[in-house]
Amino acid sequence: MSRSSAAQVLDRPETDYGTAAADVLPRRTFRPSIPRISPTSTTARRRLPHPPGRRAPLWFAALVAGALLAGIPGLTGGSGDESATASDFGLDASAEVNFAGGMEDAGVRRGITEAEAQARLSELAASRAAREPKTVVPTKGRLSTCFCMRWGQMHYGIDLAAPLGTPIVAAADGVVLKTGPASGYGNAIYIEDTEGFVHVYGHMRYWNVEVGQVVHAGEQIAKVGNEGRSTGPHLHWEVRRDDMHGKPIDPQGWLADHGIKL
Repeated sequence: MSRSSAAQVLDRPETDYGTAAADVLPRRTFRPSIPRISPTSTTARRRLPHPPGRRAPLWFAALVAGALLAGIPGLTGGSGDESATASDFGLDASAEVNFAGGMEDAGVRRGITEAEAQARLSELAASRAAREPKTVVPTKGRLSTCFCMRWGQMHYGIDLAAPLGTPIVAAADGVVLKTGPASGYGNAIYIEDTEGFVHVYGHMRYWNVEVGQVVHAGEQIAKVGNEGRSTGPHLHWEVRRDDMHGKPIDPQGWLADHGIKL
């Protein structure tokens, strides 16, 4: 190398490599990448398991008891598929109900039940007939007028004076033929008894029977009133033969024939 070449090399200006690299490559700022977590993501909704509460010992005890009960048949040697029958409870096998919905001897049992029921009903009817009167005086009152002549004409019945509202009862068993307004009586009830006599009850204001109704001796049919041709509260009672328009007879005599003295 000549001296002139060496001088040129020595005189060459120095290059700033840091500045040159900066002019060639663009500058970048380093930012670390942090993943974003959505509030609705699975990770955000994940919860930590709760510690066992106060009921945990109870659940554990129940599980232990169930395991012990399940192991009892194996320890005792019994089987779990046993079925109970009627004989296990002391019942006859013939008493078991079949799939037809009845018992095999239902016909026999039904006949026995009906026979026993009829016998008891007969006993009940007999005892009722023995303790219930067949004939009664129709109201509690004072005999104020007899079956006799009065004021120049015949009085076809008897009058029993009593306070307003005193109960009036049927003198005998019978059926109601007619109720309502009647000439001279204000209101009247006609009842035919089992012997064919028709009983007429008059002057009441209120009654509680209707045509066709069956009544029994002593059963209330009305209340004492003062309707029609009346001089005061009382019951006018007649007994007629055969029908409503039959010949009247003395009610006191009818009562005497049935063992009642008035």
